[in-house]
Amino acid sequence: MKACLPEKLPEVKQKERHETDLPYRYDFNYCTYSYSMAFWDWDRWEKEIDWMALHGVNMPLAITGMETVWFKVLKQLGYSKEEINRFIAGPGFLAWWYMNNLEGWGGPNPDSWYKQQEELQHKILNRMYELGMEPVFPGYAGMVPANAGEKLGLDVADPGKWCGFRRPGFLQPTDPAFLRIASLYYTEMRRLYGKARFFSIDPFHEGGNTRGVDLAATGEAILKAMKQSNPEAVWVIQAWQANPRPAMIDGLKAGDLMVLDLSSENRPMWGDKESPWYREKGYKQHEWLYCMLLNYGGNVGIYGRMDRILNSFYLARGHENGKTLRGVGMTMEGIENNPVMYELLMELPWRPERFSKDEWLEGYVKARYGVDDPKLQAAWKIMAATAYNCPGIREGTTESVFCARPAEDVHSASSWGSSKLYYQPEEFRKAAGYMLEVAEKYRGNNNFEYDLVDVVRQTIADRGNELQKDITAAYRAKNQKSFQALSRQFLDLLLLQDRLLSTRPEFMVGSWLQQARKIGAGPEEKQLYEWNARTQITVW
Repeated sequence: MKACLPEKLPEVKQKERHETDLPYRYDFNYCTYSYSMAFWDWDRWEKEIDWMALHGVNMPLAITGMETVWFKVLKQLGYSKEEINRFIAGPGFLAWWYMNNLEGWGGPNPDSWYKQQEELQHKILNRMYELGMEPVFPGYAGMVPANAGEKLGLDVADPGKWCGFRRPGFLQPTDPAFLRIASLYYTEMRRLYGKARFFSIDPFHEGGNTRGVDLAATGEAILKAMKQSNPEAVWVIQAWQANPRPAMIDGLKAGDLMVLDLSSENRPMWGDKESPWYREKGYKQHEWLYCMLLNYGGNVGIYGRMDRILNSFYLARGHENGKTLRGVGMTMEGIENNPVMYELLMELPWRPERFSKDEWLEGYVKARYGVDDPKLQAAWKIMAATAYNCPGIREGTTESVFCARPAEDVHSASSWGSSKLYYQPEEFRKAAGYMLEVAEKYRGNNNFEYDLVDVVRQTIADRGNELQKDITAAYRAKNQKSFQALSRQFLDLLLLQDRLLSTRPEFMVGSWLQQARKIGAGPEEKQLYEWNARTQITVW
């Protein structure tokens, strides 16, 4: 990145002091660790931790290398190395293994993986502690290999399947082995990575079967095991779908649980009556964080709900259930996109009263590019009113039909997304026009060049979505001439998009694959990691 700083920085003419009564700023989703961070080395992590520090993050999820804890625990329980490797997932799919969704997929991992990730985690934690952060470790939720009932004689419940994958077993909290195995887990974790106060635990994630499970006893057993490891421990849990089950947490004392209201901008549970997941009493006595999910599946696209976030955050602050609000959280599934939305969210704790989106955006644009250019301001005003102001609930960005399987009617590129535009593409196109008008002036300004590519990319994708519908209409009308002309336009746009995205490493699949291969010690490891990387962004 080229520096454009003046020789003498502007004088600070008055003291600046900002305070907040919201003490916590959380970062990461389990999915972030697989969709974006699966193959990061220390250089990339160092940059991320610097960014976190500059944005006030003090409560980051820290799960790198935790599979080593599991390896050691299972060894003590009598599992062989081969059995353990059939249980622990590969690098691209560890997130879903940690959330008790699957076993083994993407593995087995080589011995070097465990050593490499353990060493990386030590560097990560040391830097986090240096910068005043309290990492959130994964706690023990009762997960055991699915065959633990037969192999170890444990009382193991079958939590069913997740998206076709067999889930790990769930050790019943009434089994005396629950506290014994939890103790092994926390002892190994503390020996490897030190003492922690926050532990993330999400039993029954995304449809886990709870039949025959005493939920109140489960909550008590999980917390008891955690407290035996550290009497000051706090259970961090995601509010997502049916979780947290009220029967599991209602009996826990205030201060022992921190709830991540995982998608506050879309499906909050804290007590917003507009939400499909509305809970009248919210989380009752428990503390919680207002979180923005924003990105699903690591999908690329300009998307956000600026007005919704501003309105709902301050609604939450003034609500009866907001008395236990303790901060904000970034819980995106994939990162390295839509930086403006994270800047906006992290501004919220420092502003006790609702502020104007337009006023804030004006300052953001000037800070991002180092200039106050009316063309850039006009472009961002359009983006804030269109792509960054989604009016309804949806699973992230408008998906490009360029990425979808060919069909007459294309509704999405992924299983849960949507290719339906929620704004007028011709209006958004004006933003690209304004940025292109001043492009030559800001050559070498890294932030501008990234944003320019992103905005033009979105414009091309939007046009592709329009053309696909026109092509289908021409096909059904048997208008061969129109069909051929529109098809040629579509294919030309697809190639244009490819050429555009090859100008920035952030948008190139090669960057993702190179990350994966780089951390492999030899040909077999490189091939395994590349398979994980390719599979995760395709059939997954």
